[in-house]
Amino acid sequence: MPTTRATTDRSAVRTLLRLWPYVRPVRARLFTAAFVAVVASCTGLVIPLVLKWMVDGPVADRDPAGVWLGALCLLLLGVAEAVLFGIRRWLVARPLSHVEAEMRADLYRRLQRLPVAFHDRWASGQLLSRGTTDLMLLRMFLAFPLTFLLVNGVTILVGVVVMLLQDWVLGLVILGPAVPVMWTCVVFERRYAQVARRAQDQVGDLTTVVEESVLGIRVIKGFGRHRSQARAFRELSGRLRGTELRKARLLATIWGVIVTLPEAAIGAALVLGVVRVADGDLSAGTLVAFLSTALALRWPVDSIGFLLAMSQEAATATERYFEVMDEAPEDRGGDRDARPRVPDARGLRFEDVSFRYPDAPPGSPPLLTHIDLHIRPGESMALVGATGSGKTTLTALVPRLHEVTSGRITLDGVDITAMSREELRTKVAVAFEEPTLFSASVGENVLMGAPDGAGKPELDRALAIAQADFAHALPQGTDTRVGEQGLSLSGGQRQRLALARAVVGRPEFLVLDDPLSALDVHTEAAVEAALRRVLADTTALIVAHRPSTVLLADRVALLSGGRIAAVGTHQELLRHNAEYAHLMSGEQEDTR
Repeated sequence: MPTTRATTDRSAVRTLLRLWPYVRPVRARLFTAAFVAVVASCTGLVIPLVLKWMVDGPVADRDPAGVWLGALCLLLLGVAEAVLFGIRRWLVARPLSHVEAEMRADLYRRLQRLPVAFHDRWASGQLLSRGTTDLMLLRMFLAFPLTFLLVNGVTILVGVVVMLLQDWVLGLVILGPAVPVMWTCVVFERRYAQVARRAQDQVGDLTTVVEESVLGIRVIKGFGRHRSQARAFRELSGRLRGTELRKARLLATIWGVIVTLPEAAIGAALVLGVVRVADGDLSAGTLVAFLSTALALRWPVDSIGFLLAMSQEAATATERYFEVMDEAPEDRGGDRDARPRVPDARGLRFEDVSFRYPDAPPGSPPLLTHIDLHIRPGESMALVGATGSGKTTLTALVPRLHEVTSGRITLDGVDITAMSREELRTKVAVAFEEPTLFSASVGENVLMGAPDGAGKPELDRALAIAQADFAHALPQGTDTRVGEQGLSLSGGQRQRLALARAVVGRPEFLVLDDPLSALDVHTEAAVEAALRRVLADTTALIVAHRPSTVLLADRVALLSGGRIAAVGTHQELLRHNAEYAHLMSGEQEDTR
């Protein structure tokens, strides 16, 4: 996973403005909600003026009717303020849930289109936290802090003007703490941004540990590693706790300054005001209205720290979200390097193909170098090599799970980069050595490899070829859900279903990465017999480690040192190539 990026040089406002394309469709309701909230907040500032009129008028004149009238006005103002804030909440609830859903859907679509190299670099927990915790923070920010940063700013401005108009001397006393409060906010914002980013990255790390522990629970229990896993979790959890406490200390500091200094100013204004009322320089009603206005501004001022904290967390969440969205997706192909079809190059051909991983150290040699290989139409080619020779990587280049560094691969004379990925992956089917099943039914897992509209006949045929008839004996037959990762099935059963998924669509080209490694000898023999019929009608590249799998192929290619060292039949290579004979002899412990 990429390391945490510094946030000291980024502007929270500029970062948050990237949310505008998502907010724009609901901007009318959000602007209306903000206007309603401003009106509601300013309605609250009318209350001190009513109090001034009551104290200097009906109360001073001992007029009960005037007092009741003032009380009714106060009640109506309070009800109006509450109703307006309720309308604001109603206005933002539905559109912001839509914004969150759209952002989550866009993130999921982007993850599907990002290359395998991206997923190799990123921990899944980091991606999960961006799609859940970060988007929740953004919805909360758009619903509350974004509006109230505006509302409270307007409220403070209007309230200060009202206080200055009532008595400018007391107003200057109240404004005294403004400079230290603003300086504290600037310092707080910069420091809190760093800590907020660290905390959200640590949440992603913790999510990764939890996910890996759940998926690997059999390994953890099998090796008795639950204590070490618990220690690793406690360590990450303790680190996150320390970061959250650091956030709490920063928040406590700014709240201490923001609450203490204005309260001290209000106290000083009260003392000075009482003295001036006693001297006859100020009316009691004016003092009551002034202090009521100052007290009404306590929440807008006190909330500054909280709103700034949420804004920084939202800016960090936005930054993390767009780190994924800014990654370049797989190009769809069909618009670059569209070389003309070569008439005599039918089948699957590798032409001077070299490959090195994008994140490999600079200057490191390519994993595959100058691969030239031609698999004729209807021919099956076994790919054999020692551990780490690049067999799996070579097969991954055909469906463009990785992109070649140089050279090209053609299907029936057409460069695969000149095809759209959708077209390419309808022509090429893949079965990986490590079968992946989804939390769906057996039938849905298998038919994932078939064109839309495929049904039971295609499913039954594929299950028969893969010797996966056990699926019919499951509790609900092929409608039985296999559970997460298919762990309710044995390794051989999962591998057979993955093989069925590869052949169900009758692909023109088939890439099999050691598809029989988890099968017993009897099942392997039955699957091989059925596969021979399938391979007679398709062009196939098969990664093989055992002689029985090699014998499925018409010819064999030996991959050694990142190059194709020899090509021939199994018998030819056994007689004339010592390395191949050694690999097939089973003398080394692990030929993969």
